[in-house]
Amino acid sequence: MEGASNQERVSTQAIPTAAAPALFSGAGRLTDSHGRAITDLRVSVTDRCNYRCVYCRTGTDGAQYSELPLADYLRIIRVFVSLGIEKVRLTGGEPLLRRDLTSLIREVAQLRTSYAADSSPFDGAGGDSRHSARGGSSNLDIAVTTNGHLLAAQAQSLRDAGLSRVTVSMDAVDPEVFARITRVPGSYDRVLAGVRAAQAAGLGPVKVNCVLLRGFNDDQIVAFVHFARTEGVILRFIEFMPLEEDRIWSPDTVIGYDELKARLNAVRPLVPLPGNAPGETAQRFTFDDGIGEIGIIAPVSRAFCGACSRVRLTSDGKIRTCLFSQTDHDLYSVLHRGGSDDDLAAYIRNVIAQKEARHHIGEPGFLKPSRSMVHIGG
Repeated sequence: MEGASNQERVSTQAIPTAAAPALFSGAGRLTDSHGRAITDLRVSVTDRCNYRCVYCRTGTDGAQYSELPLADYLRIIRVFVSLGIEKVRLTGGEPLLRRDLTSLIREVAQLRTSYAADSSPFDGAGGDSRHSARGGSSNLDIAVTTNGHLLAAQAQSLRDAGLSRVTVSMDAVDPEVFARITRVPGSYDRVLAGVRAAQAAGLGPVKVNCVLLRGFNDDQIVAFVHFARTEGVILRFIEFMPLEEDRIWSPDTVIGYDELKARLNAVRPLVPLPGNAPGETAQRFTFDDGIGEIGIIAPVSRAFCGACSRVRLTSDGKIRTCLFSQTDHDLYSVLHRGGSDDDLAAYIRNVIAQKEARHHIGEPGFLKPSRSMVHIGG
């Protein structure tokens, strides 16, 4: 595990109390030029990771990008929330490597999403129950995506700080295969303990994300189904995307939606579940006996760009409007040179207006993004 940076040691001394975000009108909601409301913010709080998963990192390079003081992430999150962000996911690298992450979560949990009745993207039957018919404010949905290695020791404190839920990245349920993937001996037992501790702390049902690669870990599908049904986690299989450091991606490595669904059906018949909200990335299923939940996230074979509600902030303070963007937008430079919250908000609006309509994976001329996934943040 790498040591904390000088920036981090400074940032953990004190995180200013968050001020309440200003109300915004329906016309003020953060919306891109394609009419999509942007309600989901992913914030990478570090580029460091204590794993070197073979499909993700080369194993020879460590962190490539700096990380900000936690107080700066808080200020940026506060401005995003004032523009209508409803969900904040803290990612990395490995976010649990940041000391005093619980302090950041505690302050973010004090923020409230403010909205007007005509601006909510959740309307009608099946809508989000957090919103009333007349408008008002609601708690943020705060989540962490982690590899789970440090989760057992931190789960309860994260919950106490105000964390809503946790997602664990986990690409095998065979301990030997898992260790080969992570290149960390004994890692499976640590992660399993973390999943169970999170469930016990009230952060469940825990979501477990598995990135599938043909000939690499697709032999784990059946075992993962039994794991999800036994442990009570929500299992989500994710198609392998061209976001790895080693640039090994090819269409042949992808287990597509139709193939994966057929392989799951062969284990036990699937039953579709309704979506939780517009913009949800996973197609949800249970089994014919009602035990377990499986999600298939298929950005390659069944792109869901038309309903995208997400924006990402990298560990060094750059906005990325799509995982496959070719451009970073330097929001931190606005803050660093003394910009006001209004300046930050104006910059964010300008960037969101440039959000891509969709990605172009598999099309002629497709260019892989300027950063790999680990340097963007899940």
